[in-house]
Amino acid sequence: MNVAPRVSPRVSARTRRVARTSARLVTTGLGVAAAGYAGLVAHSWYRYGNPHPAVNDDADALLDRFMPTYEVVERHRVRVGAPTEITLTAAREQDLLASPIIRAIFNTRALVLGSRLDERARPRPLIPQMLSLGWGVLADVPDREIVMGAVTRPWEPNPRFHAIDPGQFAAFNDSEYVKIIWSLRADPTGPDESIFRTETRAVATDDFARLKFRRYWALVSPGVAVIRKASLGPLKAEAERRSRQRASETGLTHPAPRRSSHFIFSEAEP
Repeated sequence: MNVAPRVSPRVSARTRRVARTSARLVTTGLGVAAAGYAGLVAHSWYRYGNPHPAVNDDADALLDRFMPTYEVVERHRVRVGAPTEITLTAAREQDLLASPIIRAIFNTRALVLGSRLDERARPRPLIPQMLSLGWGVLADVPDREIVMGAVTRPWEPNPRFHAIDPGQFAAFNDSEYVKIIWSLRADPTGPDESIFRTETRAVATDDFARLKFRRYWALVSPGVAVIRKASLGPLKAEAERRSRQRASETGLTHPAPRRSSHFIFSEAEP
């Protein structure tokens, strides 16, 4: 006959205390996270329609050509130990879904909005993937910058993106849409160094779209900012790896990036 082992009352009590303490810590952590998220949502809601203009080197004449006025904006940049052509190529070819954090954010959005699973095979590199989703190229300066744009209703569970001819994008004003543009840009700071910049702008075409988009943006903007920031580190590493590889293949000496030159700057203002 099997006899169950006896558990010491002292051990059992200690186990219960540990369990209760762990539960309190988890609950407290979730509460802090929820409060922080609520604060970001409130900030995005109240600041909507009052974006900070770009200043100095962040100013972008290409983006201004297609959307000189906008209601939300995000700007991020990182210094990279690679020339502009390598940095921009790495940016165009980056696979955002390779990041577990970014995949989790996309999956959370789909769960919250009740999106249908997109089972169609799509390219993994960023620009071909965006083109397959309906985005269009508004401008493409080789080795320096590419600007993508589309009109959509982003609050829908499965939004559709519609490319607009570059010559008509700025004037597009069909009702109940949001116009969105974003750029990948590399500016030289030396023979083997550059600054990678990415900027996203959006503006609603009428009051109905503005109300819907303001609610949507307030909820998703924290996640959008995390996606942008999470992509900078892998992009920097990949561009610098490619730069070292090219230097090795050509027999050139590629200097290590100066420690003081590495920074990541992010700005997300509605």
